Amino acid sequence: MKTPRSLQQRIKEHPRLKRWVHHLLMHPVRTRPRWWVRLLSFVYLKRGKGSVIYRSVRRDLPPFQPFSLGQYSVVEDFCCLNNAVGALHIGHHTRIGLGSTLIGPVGIGNHVNLAQHVTVSGLNHRYHDVEQQIDEQGVETRPVTIEDDVWIGAGTVILAGVTIGRHTVVAAGSVVSRSLPPYSVCAGSPAKAIKTFNFDTKEWERVP
Repeated sequence: MKTPRSLQQRIKEHPRLKRWVHHLLMHPVRTRPRWWVRLLSFVYLKRGKGSVIYRSVRRDLPPFQPFSLGQYSVVEDFCCLNNAVGALHIGHHTRIGLGSTLIGPVGIGNHVNLAQHVTVSGLNHRYHDVEQQIDEQGVETRPVTIEDDVWIGAGTVILAGVTIGRHTVVAAGSVVSRSLPPYSVCAGSPAKAIKTFNFDTKEWERVP
């Protein structure tokens, strides 16, 4: 028995229809949802009890992909939220600091703190064909996962395909281009663990 295809699947199967729908929903120059889509965002964006998104936040959140913000979570002023090419999920009691940018696919857990001007992106531009302009080659995505109880320092950049483990601290100004273990303190470019918690000694120990 065939499973019924969703409307989204049907649109994806027809390139011309896909382009038309995309043009209908997204401004071609501003590359953000048209005003009427933003006006109706309360219908399709999931927000938990007590959550706050400040007025100055840029919400590039068309209904292409899911978006959710957990209970008592905060997105502070001058942030950018973008789920145009991948889902964006933010857990409960999580804070996204001033001027931060999140580009899906990104999943952020509970009790996570992003400091100011943190960039988290699950997107990369294709560039391999030198006969074609980069902005005409499309994009590719790999999900970013930030597990529960993580603190990300100011100015950190987190790249596509990365997982940051539970109860990990990432120092300010780090570039996270590979996954980081849980219960660790990480720093650098590329970021790596400089301390880990030893559950036998109950101490934070430096990594040799």
